[in-house]
Amino acid sequence: MEMPVEMVNHSPAFVMVAETAADEAAREALLDRAMGPKRRKKSSEKLRRGRRPSEGLAFVVRDASGAVVGTVRLWDVRLGEGGRAALLLGPLAVDPALKNAGIGSALMRHAVAEAARLGHGAILLVGDAPYYGRFGFSAAKTGALAMPGPYERHRLLALELTEGALDGAQGTLRAAGRKLKALPLTFAA
Repeated sequence: MEMPVEMVNHSPAFVMVAETAADEAAREALLDRAMGPKRRKKSSEKLRRGRRPSEGLAFVVRDASGAVVGTVRLWDVRLGEGGRAALLLGPLAVDPALKNAGIGSALMRHAVAEAARLGHGAILLVGDAPYYGRFGFSAAKTGALAMPGPYERHRLLALELTEGALDGAQGTLRAAGRKLKALPLTFAA
């Protein structure tokens, strides 16, 4: 389903759609442009590696030519050993040439709304509180939670989609959800 993206200025048309396998190369190139090569070393990446995004929670924004200019994905995680389920948002990225056009905000609003519609209880992310605070994220309920590997504690933010979803949550976030299927090995004779 295509969804028009509300823009700050009335630039060329943009549409938000569910990500498809055909978007992979364009998404990865966009992430490299927007975040640089260090993005693969982040703690959040450890939770995403070898996994698929949560069902129905990966979106791209296309410009009028069909090029991918924005992306966001949400991932299934567990809050601690055997803990309750939650989502991890990221990465959120927009083509640097289109910064401040409203694409990131539109992706965030859509991702949060879809996660709530699908019945998820909470979303966590590692990011800047001034930016993500306007979508309801804060560090108020993440004090007893941790990321696997190095991260800045004050940047671990959460949004409850269901009141009380993070009450008593503690421990290190763990990867959950669908694993990527291994490619079959072929042997030369």
